[in-house]
Amino acid sequence: MAKVKSRFICQNCGAVSNKWQGKCDSCNEWNTLIEDVEVAGIGGGPGKPLRKGRVIPLTSLDGETDQAPRTITGMSELDRVTGGGFVRGSALLLGGDPGIGKSTILLQAASHLANKGHKIVYISGEEAIDQVRLRAQRLGLSEAKVRLGAETSVEDILATLENEKDPALVIIDSIQTLWTEQAESAPGTVTQVRASSQAMIRYAKKSGATIILVGHVTKEGQIAGPRVVEHMVDGVLYFEGEGAHQFRILRAVKNRFGPTDEIGVFEMTGKGLREVHNPSELFLGERNNTAPGAVVFAGMEGSRPLLVEIQALVSPSQLGTPRRAVVGWDSARLAMILAVLDAHCGVRLGGHDVYLNVAGGMKISEPAADLAIAAALTASLANVALEKEAVYFGEVSLSGSVRPVSHAAGRMRESAKLGFTKAYMPPLPEKAPKSDLDKTIALENLRELVAEILTKNANKE
Repeated sequence: MAKVKSRFICQNCGAVSNKWQGKCDSCNEWNTLIEDVEVAGIGGGPGKPLRKGRVIPLTSLDGETDQAPRTITGMSELDRVTGGGFVRGSALLLGGDPGIGKSTILLQAASHLANKGHKIVYISGEEAIDQVRLRAQRLGLSEAKVRLGAETSVEDILATLENEKDPALVIIDSIQTLWTEQAESAPGTVTQVRASSQAMIRYAKKSGATIILVGHVTKEGQIAGPRVVEHMVDGVLYFEGEGAHQFRILRAVKNRFGPTDEIGVFEMTGKGLREVHNPSELFLGERNNTAPGAVVFAGMEGSRPLLVEIQALVSPSQLGTPRRAVVGWDSARLAMILAVLDAHCGVRLGGHDVYLNVAGGMKISEPAADLAIAAALTASLANVALEKEAVYFGEVSLSGSVRPVSHAAGRMRESAKLGFTKAYMPPLPEKAPKSDLDKTIALENLRELVAEILTKNANKE
């Protein structure tokens, strides 16, 4: 009999310690270390003796590979994020804030697939069957032939799935509520979440069904529980959005069968989530064309061009240390743009409070927004309303030069589609295709743009 080893796992962060201690060294939380019997990987059990391994066949890299079969949901935004639909036998983890719409989007996807003849099983561990039915009635989906159950025992769920004869999609809402007899800790702890996830993933690989696990998120926005679950699944999706805005963004941060830079945009309505096929119109819907410090940035999210409004407010500071408030962008990058404007363009903002906001609650991470940010800050300082028919994009270096960015043609094409006629941007290469806009202003240096904005201010006076 193999010797049983025990270890202590932090129920807050998942860190492992060889001995018990009152405080976790990783997250500094008290009384979170719980004893756990060490298991030997997926399928291992407490104190289980090691068996003699078998020889597995090895092959080469140059063999023929069949494309993994996919189940297309019919929701184009969801299919875009997953890479063309759900891959059979895969396991996905979906996270998001409470009330963001995780259960709604999964119920809608399940109904779409059920109406196409696929067998769908929806297991709810948080809501009773009547509560799920009420949501389905509100969304107009009660006629869909979705098999519904309310259970938290992993063993009972697996027995039910075996009896259902190979469903195409199984939804578990949520993984934090499941418990298995293989672990003695309470549901929601690191041990239970890991063991329950292992059991469900084993079923997915064996049966060929797609498993979607819903995960809670922490206050920091990360999926609660051990990070090892994110490594075990084939894809991790985050459902994001602000409570004050009606739109929701589905983003893939891990995808073994598709891209991780695509997003799907949905709008929350009284009848559920509506797909937004042209998100630029949504983010520019309440744009003020005459406000100083407001510019339109032509950005990219994956392969999708996306136009958003960036707003800046610069005002004299009454404080010893001026404020820098940023919503939707990187505060460290804002500090860099302020330094470049001061050092190379003569725009002194050291004695001013700076407020920057990406309208609509959108979050921008690409450096191509540098030029739009600089234009918004300069226009707000000069109290100038920029041209309403112009868009801005380009990366600004520490020397003040404007660097090229990817997908310039796609950005201009989307801008022309929405009625814009002009773009301030980096120089295009000689063999670049013809622009869809009437006019493009190629900027070698940020000083050129700042000089043009300040000239407009002088002419106004």
